[in-house]
Amino acid sequence: MWFKLQQIYAIAGASFREAIRQPVFLLLVTATSCFEIFLATPYYFGFGDEPKLIKNSVLAVMYLSALIGSVLAASSSLAREIRVGTAQTVLSKPVSHTLFFLSKYIGIAAALTLLLYINTVTALIASRMVFDVYGRTDVAALLIFALAVAVAYGIGGLTNYFLRRPFPSDAIIALAVTVTIAAVIIAQFTEQMQSLGEKARVDWRMVPAGLLILFASWVFGAIALTCSTRLDIIPTLAVCSALFLIGLMSDYLFGRRAEPAWKLNIREELVGTRWTPAQKDILRTLLTKYDSNDSGQLESEELSRISESEFAQMREAGLDRAWWAPLLYAATPNWQVFWVGDILETEKHDFPWVYVGNVMLYMTLYIGATLIIGIVLFENKELK
Repeated sequence: MWFKLQQIYAIAGASFREAIRQPVFLLLVTATSCFEIFLATPYYFGFGDEPKLIKNSVLAVMYLSALIGSVLAASSSLAREIRVGTAQTVLSKPVSHTLFFLSKYIGIAAALTLLLYINTVTALIASRMVFDVYGRTDVAALLIFALAVAVAYGIGGLTNYFLRRPFPSDAIIALAVTVTIAAVIIAQFTEQMQSLGEKARVDWRMVPAGLLILFASWVFGAIALTCSTRLDIIPTLAVCSALFLIGLMSDYLFGRRAEPAWKLNIREELVGTRWTPAQKDILRTLLTKYDSNDSGQLESEELSRISESEFAQMREAGLDRAWWAPLLYAATPNWQVFWVGDILETEKHDFPWVYVGNVMLYMTLYIGATLIIGIVLFENKELK
């Protein structure tokens, strides 16, 4: 057991270091963090909605960085090693395919955690810097953040010059430290006018929002690693991008069709183009007959009053769920569950942590299923 833990630590550590040693990974971390700060710098004239606009834009940048970072980490960790033959060398020792694959995923998840940690801390700084038309740009915070980035790059340059250590990895680790220090200094020792007579403050809801995006990045990592068993970086990026776009629309493409029409919001379905006029007549009759509270949707108690003959009539009319929709809805990652921009649009400073727990369960199940597929593909992969 101890020997296997040593193997996991060694392989995962090597995978983590390989990921953060890529110059493009350092460029991704720096570019996304600086862009998050840039979003909180100019005037927008958003009629008082500037803070909400900026926070949602920052989360979108974090989401995009998670997608790109997972593909970069997975491709450098597994696809490259399969291509150059390093994986075959390691597997010639007493290391199983399953342990090797899972250890690679642990290393990738660690690299993505570092990426999202820096992005989340930067997002907290950006939430402190936001202002509306009555506020002003937080020049002090901007300079402190710029100094943190410069110091991190300076540390990476010094360790590379004097100690011959890899510049990208040292600069990323230093950036995590300096950005954290900058966030503390900005929050505790600087002040900024966010609006008319209102001082800016850190929106701590960005922490659980960033945690959910971290969960999404781990799902991205599992998908990218599974693709990397057979594909190189560009095809992997294409597959992950396609799954990302489909997953964003999974509620519309599959979710509505995974439920029978009588369990949906019937009022919304009546104004859509999915159903024929004859089917809409049946739904309209159903709504008129059983929707006692005029909500436009039938509740459980109202559904219980529908007779079996009426259910049979609706099924015969094609109003039941499509048989393929639940399968595709379960197989496609629903990225909307990791997005909480709507919560940040409210003024309440609380966050539903129960929701975070539910998303964690969803993430665990999806990652588990994806890694099982990846292990099967990797076991059957002929290494040269």
